[in-house]
Amino acid sequence: MEILKLHAEPKSLDWLALQKEKIGEDTSYMKFYLAFGMASRYFKKNLMDLSESKIQEAKTLVEGFSPESWDQLQTARSYLLLHFGIADAFAWVDAINKLFETADMHEQQSLYAALPLMPFREEMVERAVEGLRTNIASVFDAIALNNPYPSQYMEERAWNQMVLKAVFMQRPLYRIQGADKRANPTLAKILVDFAHERWAAGRTVMPELWRFVGPYLDTQNLGDIEKVIRSSDPLEKNAALLACHQSGFLPANSLLEQFPKVQREIQQGELTWEKIGREFENLNRPQ
Repeated sequence: MEILKLHAEPKSLDWLALQKEKIGEDTSYMKFYLAFGMASRYFKKNLMDLSESKIQEAKTLVEGFSPESWDQLQTARSYLLLHFGIADAFAWVDAINKLFETADMHEQQSLYAALPLMPFREEMVERAVEGLRTNIASVFDAIALNNPYPSQYMEERAWNQMVLKAVFMQRPLYRIQGADKRANPTLAKILVDFAHERWAAGRTVMPELWRFVGPYLDTQNLGDIEKVIRSSDPLEKNAALLACHQSGFLPANSLLEQFPKVQREIQQGELTWEKIGREFENLNRPQ
């Protein structure tokens, strides 16, 4: 509410406070459903310009929580969600699942982005995995990007499928939280196979893909990294060398040593996965 006070109109805030009280008195969930839907009449989809102190304050709610990309309406709906005070886990999850099933695109986006704030987070894993099947980028992004929920709660198979789909959809991988912590050899093999399919079709591979392969470089996939290093695209080349830096495989480390300037940039923190991801995102942003 404190964040919204900096952006929303007083009459909208008064409406939100009233709905909070009504939700607390309701046992049928209908007032919550109605308020969640009607919030669009009182709040705009304008992104909130948060100060660094407000961002850091919000992040203390849940480890990894990142509200920088939230808009007013999304924040208001999340506020209502947090005050939907049903104590029983089964009843709460049942009510939220029904809301998911009838929600429009923006409502789903708000719900999925709020997963890390929900009171019964572990019970919502199945719903989150179901949401990743969407082909709507904004809904997929609400789960996969700037969201600590997948890395904290999804099992390896679901995590791997999410990353692969993010690659397929060309989403900015640097915004996937817990990327390095959840890297695994199965995912590395999946992504190398994906790269082979793309190359066989005469297509390129997004540079950030190699982030998930770097820790698992070996004799079988070192040739793939060598191929990318020979690329005429400096972004791809730098990504391959950064993957070599991640590796404990001596031949990969030797490859990096052949490029002392890039190695020095990596060591000094000038070349990172976020930098590569942002550059790739800017180059591929629709004009």
